[in-house]
Amino acid sequence: MRVACVLGWPVAQSLSPRLHSYWLAEHGIDGAFVALAVRRKDFSAVLRGLRLAGFLGASVTVPHKEAAFALADRIDDAARQAGAVNQLVFHDDGSLEGLNTDVPGLSASLAEAGIVVAGKPVVVLGAGGAARAALVALRAMGAGEVRVLNRSAGRMLIGAVARSLEDWPQAAADAVLVVHATGAGMKGAPPLSVDLAKLPGTAAVCDMVYNPLETDLLKQARALGLRTVDGLGMLMHQAVPAFRAFFGVDPKVTPALRQMLDEALRGG
Repeated sequence: MRVACVLGWPVAQSLSPRLHSYWLAEHGIDGAFVALAVRRKDFSAVLRGLRLAGFLGASVTVPHKEAAFALADRIDDAARQAGAVNQLVFHDDGSLEGLNTDVPGLSASLAEAGIVVAGKPVVVLGAGGAARAALVALRAMGAGEVRVLNRSAGRMLIGAVARSLEDWPQAAADAVLVVHATGAGMKGAPPLSVDLAKLPGTAAVCDMVYNPLETDLLKQARALGLRTVDGLGMLMHQAVPAFRAFFGVDPKVTPALRQMLDEALRGG
């Protein structure tokens, strides 16, 4: 049996096991994908144990993406640009490869939703590993000015300096897209409080959080008539290269897959 996992703290809310299990069954692969809750201080030790236990590797979620970047022996271009890794692959030669599949995952999700940012100002909320991936993806899509806002200002990430959330009204005034890239609003976590009415009526709001599927931020956006992109599209698209690396098959993102995950989130 081929086994991989997702590591995070918390991680019980992760849909990755259901997603990968769907593809394993679809392709008739004898394998498993499990979720493991790992504290920050235990991350490197757990990786060593997983390798010894014969795991193929691990997907990585909050709060381990930057630690995974530091521990990888080699990384792909997206990870290098983002300074964050969301997938680790164990190789037979003992090396640890780090990938960032959040970058292509977000790009594919926005493109699927018909969001065009070329030459336009966008706002990224957050300054962690997910925000770094969003920056790389948006710049690759040709976005104009990318304005990064965070609870604490001054953090440098990929050529941008995070500004305070107090600058939200000015940053939002002409933005075509807002990407929420923090854990706020995740199941069990308080939401991020911003007034989306400051955005133009033609703007779109993308929340990288997918559990719950409709976050408070997206509810506010829908109430204002703004276009919305939930985090499920990104989850599915970023998992494609992960599944390929772990199990050697290129899976497809389909309406049936989205329906299954949507029902899981809604308790179906």
